[in-house]
Amino acid sequence: MKLFVMLMLFAIVLTLFWGLTGVLKGTPGSTRAVRSLTLRIGLSLGLFLLLLIGGWLGWWHPHAL
Repeated sequence: MKLFVMLMLFAIVLTLFWGLTGVLKGTPGSTRAVRSLTLRIGLSLGLFLLLLIGGWLGWWHPHAL
């Protein structure tokens, strides 16, 4: 499960840079930045919900200090 979370974080960062390259190229009429933002928001919300549901179902527990 930790590997899946790390892969999701990597995909979120990857879409961030994908959108940045779309903005820097600045081709008129390109929707690359918008698609990247939409994908990044979807991945972030999905990861957030996965973490919430996983904590609620007891898949992982917080570490004790």
